[in-house]
Amino acid sequence: MTEQTHTRVWPVGALCVAVADALHARFNPVAVEGEISGFSRAGSGHLYFSLKDETGQLRCAMFRRAVSLLGFMPREGERVVVRGRLGVYEARGDLQLVVESLQRSGQGNLYEQFLQLKEQLQREGLFDPARKRVPVPIPRAIAVVTSPNAAAWQDVATTLARRAPHVPVLLFPALVQGAQAPAALCEALSRLYRYIAEGSLSARAEQGSAVTIDTILLVRGGGSIEDLWAFNDATLARLMVKSPVPIISGVGHETDVTIADWCADVRAPTPTAAAEMAAMDHGVLRARLQQLEQGLAQALDGQLIAQQRRLKQLAQTLARPGAVLSQRDARLRLLAQSLQHCRRQYLERRMHLVDGLESALRRAVQQSVQGQQNVLASVATRLRMLDPQRVLERGYAIVTRPDGCVVKNAAQLQTRDRVVVRFAKGQALLQRVDAPQASSGENGELF
Repeated sequence: MTEQTHTRVWPVGALCVAVADALHARFNPVAVEGEISGFSRAGSGHLYFSLKDETGQLRCAMFRRAVSLLGFMPREGERVVVRGRLGVYEARGDLQLVVESLQRSGQGNLYEQFLQLKEQLQREGLFDPARKRVPVPIPRAIAVVTSPNAAAWQDVATTLARRAPHVPVLLFPALVQGAQAPAALCEALSRLYRYIAEGSLSARAEQGSAVTIDTILLVRGGGSIEDLWAFNDATLARLMVKSPVPIISGVGHETDVTIADWCADVRAPTPTAAAEMAAMDHGVLRARLQQLEQGLAQALDGQLIAQQRRLKQLAQTLARPGAVLSQRDARLRLLAQSLQHCRRQYLERRMHLVDGLESALRRAVQQSVQGQQNVLASVATRLRMLDPQRVLERGYAIVTRPDGCVVKNAAQLQTRDRVVVRFAKGQALLQRVDAPQASSGENGELF
């Protein structure tokens, strides 16, 4: 049996899996250093690129979860160190490194220091979006903190001169690289803060007297992490958040991120972009002013036309005073007639009301008098019935003593007492005398 007969025949997929397992057991986890080539960022957030050097090339994929942990965005041609797991992309049979972390080549401990400082300052609240301010679109003056010899200063000055030549620009020079740069940046910011607070520090000679600064630009061109390390200083970060006016940072290129970027009120991807954010383009302002001017002119024209129409009406009125007086006289006569008519109507209503009240009062008085007459008649009848004269007319008499006291009982009288007897008509004076005994045995007395 030949050697070819004993060689195992692998299915393609199975061989890819076997190779992947062998790679995993032999190399993973693995760290690789090389230069980024063919860099692309998918809409899903994944990164795809190749790592290459003078002798080889390796396909890499970095998925969105790992990308979210990066403190910067890699770019084409950058030399980096990646860590991940080597495997085989079975669909194409390609060797592929799934990247789990990535850092710029040579940064080593600097990157770890950067992450630690970022976490510390974040806990202190220096990156809180609530404290960040929006720069004014039309500043009275702009201050720039950077090196006067840096290309960033030239880019900013050129951009502001083109976009906003009417805005004064003041340079507060400072070192932007090296061991002394953090202290120099802090000193420049401190001088700038005193200038803003006191307004007594002289501006640069070409700017003349002191001006009011509304925006600060902190800028520097691109470079490695070592070149930009001055902007990852804790003292500078804490000083930036104390700024009396908004700060726009424009440090490095778009993919470069520093602590100063997170402390600034606004982060610009480049120094030029920072200058563009600091002031509105004077062409836009000119167009806006032209619109306002046109609107004002139209408003004034409208007012002028209205006033001219009003003056014309007044002129016509003054040109015919007789007609005006006639109109006024006719108006007065009409008002007088209306007043007289209203007065007559008022008097008529009042007279009608008085007549009604008088009739009602008359009826009420009549009813009251009739009622009182009925009451008096009833009382008179009762009084007549109680009149002693009526009793006397029925045959009765009233016996009184001479002093007027009524005698109600014969026992009240003594022999020879005088009494007055009142009849229905007239009266008689009588004297009591003793009476003889009656044969019937009844006692009696005679007068």
